[in-house]
Amino acid sequence: MKVKNFVLLAGCAGMLAACTIDDVVEPADLNNQRVFFAFNSSDISDEAYDSLLGQSLYMKNHEDVKVQIAGNCDERGSTEYNLALGARRANAAKAILVQDGIDAKRISTVSYGKERPLVKGTGESVWKWNRNATTTVK
Repeated sequence: MKVKNFVLLAGCAGMLAACTIDDVVEPADLNNQRVFFAFNSSDISDEAYDSLLGQSLYMKNHEDVKVQIAGNCDERGSTEYNLALGARRANAAKAILVQDGIDAKRISTVSYGKERPLVKGTGESVWKWNRNATTTVK
């Protein structure tokens, strides 16, 4: 019975080791850190999640830093719809930071909807860059 428990424990330890977060990198600066979104979505992708954990690590190591997260959209959709979607994107990014232990008072959000495109033009090759949440230090 003891051997079975040891094997079970060793298997669990191996699974935990596989779950380490190797993709989390603390950025040198938080200004203009961006996470990107799929069309018509405020869901955080795995890549965005890792990037936000890196931002969180930066904020943990720089406790005086406060940030603003701006939600942005591509040019499709009405102004009102994109303002609401941009707000959901900014708040989704903020939620990850708060979930990781950052005080919500250190993070403000704003939505610019489709009013501040990162890249001008039309088509998916442009729109994919404009669907983002951008972090800047305040």
